[in-house]
Amino acid sequence: MKRTLATTLLLAALTANTATAQMSLVNPVPQKVTASSKGIIAAPTEWKLVSDKNRSNSIAAAAICASKLVKQSPSASFSVKIGVKGDKTVSKVAKLIPAKAEGYYLSVTNKEVIIAGADEEGLFYGVQTLLGSVAEGKLECCTVTDWPDVPFRGTVEGFYGTPWSHQARLSQIEFYGRNKMNVYIYGPKDDPYHRGQWRKPYPDAEAKRIQELNECAQRNGVNFYWAIHPGVDIKWNDADRDALVAKLEKMYDLGIRSFAVFFDDIWGEGAKGDKQAELLNYVDNHFVKTHKGVRPLVMCPTEYNRAWANDAGGYLRTLGTKMNKSVQIMWTGNSVVHCIDKESMEWINQRIDRKAYIWWNFPVSDFVRDHILLGPAYGNGLDIANDVSGFVSNPMEHAEASKISLYGIADYTWNMKAYDYKADWEKGLKAVLPDNYEALRTFALYNKDLGPNGHGFRREEGDEIKDVAAAALQGDGKAVQTLFTKSYELRVAVDQLLADNSNAELKRELRPWLLQGKNVADYGEAVCMMAICQQHPNNKAYPSFDQLYKQIRALQVQMYELENSDVRHALQPGIKLATKVLLPTLNKLFSQTVDAYNKANGTQLDNSSEYNPYKIVSDVPQLALLPVSVRGNDVTVAPSLEVIKWPKDAAFTIEGDRDITLAGMEFNLGVPGVAKNFKLELFTNGQWKQVSLLHYKDNDPVIHTGNELGGMSASTLRITNISGAEQQVYFKMFKFIKR
Repeated sequence: MKRTLATTLLLAALTANTATAQMSLVNPVPQKVTASSKGIIAAPTEWKLVSDKNRSNSIAAAAICASKLVKQSPSASFSVKIGVKGDKTVSKVAKLIPAKAEGYYLSVTNKEVIIAGADEEGLFYGVQTLLGSVAEGKLECCTVTDWPDVPFRGTVEGFYGTPWSHQARLSQIEFYGRNKMNVYIYGPKDDPYHRGQWRKPYPDAEAKRIQELNECAQRNGVNFYWAIHPGVDIKWNDADRDALVAKLEKMYDLGIRSFAVFFDDIWGEGAKGDKQAELLNYVDNHFVKTHKGVRPLVMCPTEYNRAWANDAGGYLRTLGTKMNKSVQIMWTGNSVVHCIDKESMEWINQRIDRKAYIWWNFPVSDFVRDHILLGPAYGNGLDIANDVSGFVSNPMEHAEASKISLYGIADYTWNMKAYDYKADWEKGLKAVLPDNYEALRTFALYNKDLGPNGHGFRREEGDEIKDVAAAALQGDGKAVQTLFTKSYELRVAVDQLLADNSNAELKRELRPWLLQGKNVADYGEAVCMMAICQQHPNNKAYPSFDQLYKQIRALQVQMYELENSDVRHALQPGIKLATKVLLPTLNKLFSQTVDAYNKANGTQLDNSSEYNPYKIVSDVPQLALLPVSVRGNDVTVAPSLEVIKWPKDAAFTIEGDRDITLAGMEFNLGVPGVAKNFKLELFTNGQWKQVSLLHYKDNDPVIHTGNELGGMSASTLRITNISGAEQQVYFKMFKFIKR
C-alpha cells in the first residue's frame, strides 16, 4: 500500500520502535516511499557491490565505492545491486522502474539493496538516496519510486561581483550531485572571457581549471553549462558569428557538452531579437546538432522579465516564432527579482512558444551586498512543474552560505507538491553546519530579509518576535525582558560561530556579519536594560541610565565604523542584519526611552538611533534605494546591476548632513560620450552651482568633473538628465572624495 512520505515515515518509526526515520535524511524528498514491516535496522558495516560489467565504471558505482559510510567488501553478506533498465542485475524489478527520465526504483531489505535506474542518471540518484539514508548508521527498509519534476535543476553563477573561487565551484558541484541537481551554468559576469573578451580563448591555466570543473561535474551527474555573453559589442556579421562558433569549438575540445548564450543587461544593436534568433539558429544547426553529446542550447534574452518586456515591440514573440524550438529561453518572472507562479508562466510560454527556463534571482545578493541571505527558499508556485523546462537559482557570491537556500531549491525542483520550505530550511542549516546547527539557526533568523532595495523583493524575518517587539514598544516590561533574552541568545550564537572551525569557508563568508551581529546583540541588551532601568529608576541593582546611554552611543559608533571598515570588500555598502524587526524595534525603544528620561529629568539627550551622514533622493526609481557608504575620504554609492532607464529631467541627489569640501568626483554610466546629456549641480552658499562634466577619452565611459569642483564646499549634489529624452545607461560606479 502506497502512502505519503510523512505517513510512511511515521509508520516505519513506530514499527521499529524508534523516533527517527532515516529516509528523513534524504534530499530531495522522494516521490513515493512504501514502508516495510522490517522498519529501521542498523546499517551494515560492510557490503558488496553487484552490477553488470557495463555498470562497474559508472558514476553510480564510483559514488558507492567512494563513500566512507560503509566498507566495501566482495565477501560481505549484504549486497547492493545496481543497474539500468535492461541490465540482468536488476531484471526482477524491471517492471517497477518508473518510465521517466532520471527516475529510479530502490528496494531496501535487511539482506540487500536493489537500485534500478531508468537511465544512468536515475541510477546515480538512487545511489544518492541510499547514501543519504545511511548517513547516521541506520537503514530504513522500504521501497522508493522516484523521479524529478523539473528536467533541468541547479544554479547559474550569474551574479555581479567577485566570482566564486575554483575550490568553491568544486564544492558546489559536489553539493549538487548529493542533492540531485543536474545543472551548473558557468556565467560569472566578471569573467572577461565570458563577456568583455568573449572572442578570445582562455589562457591555458584558466582553460585547465574549467576542464577540471567539467570533469568534477561529470562525476557528480551535473551538466556543466558554459555560457558566453557576446551581446555588449557583437556585430551581426559572419566574422563575429564565426568567432562565437570558434569559441564554442574550443570549449568543446575541453570536454564541455552544454552551452548557453546570454544577451541580458544590454541595449542597442546587440538587443535585436531577429538577429539573436538568426545567430542562435545558426549555432544550433551548425554546432549543437553536429557535435556528439551536446545538450540543448540555452539562451538568456534581453527582455528577460515581464516588467521589461515591450509586448507591442514583439521581441519575445520574435524569439518564439523565429528561433529553433530546441533552444531554451531563460526567464526571471514578472520582474528582475520575483517569485514564479502559474499565471506568469502562462504569460511567457504563450509568447515564446515553449516552456520557459527559469532563472530565479535568489539567494543572489549583488544588489543588496550589505546583507547576507541565510533564509529559506519559498514563494514559487507548487503547480508549475509542467510549465517550466528548467529552474536554476542565481546564488550569492558567498558560495558556502548559499547552500542553505540551495538545499531547499533542490527539493522544490525535484518534488514540488511535497515541498515544505520550513522543514528544508532546518535541514539545509544542518547540512551546512551539522555540529553547530542551533547557533547557525539563531544567527540565520536575523539574516533572511534583503532590506529595502530597488527591486522591492523582501523576505520574512523576525516573525517569531513581532508580537513581543510590538508589546515592548507599548511599555510591556515582560516583552522588554524577552527582547533582552533574544539579544543575549544572538550574542551567544555569534560567539559560538566565531569559535567554530568545522566549516572554515562558511566562517570566512559570515565573519563581517558575525562581528556586526555581536554589536547588534550588545546594543539590544543595553537598550533593553536602559528601558528596564527607566521603568525602575530607584533599583540600585541595575546600571545607571547614564552608563547605559554612553554604552549605547559607543555601540552605535562601532556599528557605523564596522560598516565602513576594511572587513567588507570594495563594492559592499555596509554590513547589516536584523533590519526588518529586531533592530528597528531596538532603535525605536531607545528613542522612546531617551525621550521619557528627558521629560522626567529635564535633560536634552540626543535620541537619534542611527547615523549616516548621507542619503539619496531620486525620481529615478532604480537609483532611489541605493546605499551610500564611506571609506576614509571616499564616499561611494553602491552600483546598480541592471540597465537604468533614466527619464528626461529626472535627478539623482545626494544630501549630506553638513557642508564638506570636495577634492574630486567621478562616476561611470557605462556608456562613452554621455557626459553631455547630464548636468551636475552643487548646493553651496544657499544656491545651486553647476559643475562641468567631461570624458578624458572618447571611448571612456567614466565621467569626470571640471577643475572648478576642487575646493568647493557643499552639502548636496544632484545629477540631472538634460538630454530631453530617456537615457539608457548603467550605474557602475559613483564616488566623490572629501577633504
